[in-house]
Amino acid sequence: MENSFGHHSDPDLVALLDGVLDALTDDRLRLESPQQRLGLGVAAVRVASRVSIWVQGLMAGVEADEVAVQVHGTSTTTWLADAARLTPREARRLIRAGEGLTKFGLVGEAARTGEVSATQAEAITSVLAELPDDFDTDQIIEGESTMIGFAQTHNSAELRRLTHHLVEVLSPETVEAREAGRLEREARLAHARRFLNIVDDGHGSVLIRGSLPVVDADPFRKLIDSYTAQITRGLEALDPLQATPSASQRRADALCRLVERHQHQALAPCLGGDRPRLVVTLSYDTLLRQARDVGTTGTTGTGQGIAPSVLRRFLCDADILPIVLGGPSEVLDVGRQQRLVTAPIRAALNHRDKGCVFPGCDNPPETCHAHHIVPWWNGGTTALHNLALLCPHHHAIIEPSHNPTTDRWTLTLRDDGTSEIRPPRRIDPHQKPRIHARFLTRLRT
Repeated sequence: MENSFGHHSDPDLVALLDGVLDALTDDRLRLESPQQRLGLGVAAVRVASRVSIWVQGLMAGVEADEVAVQVHGTSTTTWLADAARLTPREARRLIRAGEGLTKFGLVGEAARTGEVSATQAEAITSVLAELPDDFDTDQIIEGESTMIGFAQTHNSAELRRLTHHLVEVLSPETVEAREAGRLEREARLAHARRFLNIVDDGHGSVLIRGSLPVVDADPFRKLIDSYTAQITRGLEALDPLQATPSASQRRADALCRLVERHQHQALAPCLGGDRPRLVVTLSYDTLLRQARDVGTTGTTGTGQGIAPSVLRRFLCDADILPIVLGGPSEVLDVGRQQRLVTAPIRAALNHRDKGCVFPGCDNPPETCHAHHIVPWWNGGTTALHNLALLCPHHHAIIEPSHNPTTDRWTLTLRDDGTSEIRPPRRIDPHQKPRIHARFLTRLRT
């Protein structure tokens, strides 16, 4: 097979794969037995895994050679997320997986031949990366071989839990002495890998996913447990016709109760010039109608819709902050008298942009910079019509150069406040403007 296709270029081979997939339709299935169909399924999974491994290696090479920086002026993650319509997280994971295969050559070769799957290979490289720093090359190679052997009987989740066992296999005479070191390494890694992601799912909910070191998570767990216990004790007061919440639902309610108490006692520091609060955007007339129990809706500061019943509940205990875009009730233009964005301008800017305006970026307003479209140093004013929200990464890409001939990404503002991003001429000679997806609905209405 390899010899018969070896004379083709890589783009031709990828196009050939594309054509093969077009031909693999359901009406081609003429298998004699269910066993054959099952066998075809396993073979197809193996082929798909090998394709994934090849793509991971390709992207790792793009990252190592800084191809995206040279051609697009962006990181590999930003380019890949935009070009392949991936999330930044998906793009980063793809690149990291390829880097792991490059670092651990035996695993990479086993994955390329289909001996281990793409998910197994990613698990194996994560385990090998956690081995003690003083293991020599021979021990690492032995570790690779051992893990490849484990892959014949373990799935990816099981493989990720084999780090400690692998150390015992590679260095049994020092395992006790290494135990204390292992715990220290795990503590450092847990600290380095800590994260908290809060993402809208597009269906009225927010997905919360994170990781904390055990010693930091334990007090949080106890807080949640205490509020959960309080909620559980009050279950007898619930409407008997209502379904009894599950344990996980009670923990979710406990987290909301914890946040609510924190807000009411104003315990949190300021964020973006204001204390943390839920911002609901609606017109003044709508506010009056809501107070009269009319079924209209509002939106949060990030553009998510709010049910009328929930909004009416907020109106029972809420601050009202008027934002008048360009009107006399609020001074939105401080001209040249002040360079930094004032709290009223920032509130209006958050309301208009709802996050980073670079297409494909999902950073919320509170993590973004207020970017001067015409720079302050070039006579630009601190006014709403000269500002846009950009996350730190995309701010560095958009920020104008002191050299006006530099071929860079640029940002302009339409009359309706919509940000247009134009790529450099080296990417698009016509510099066709790109608009963030969150603005498309507004443009159609």
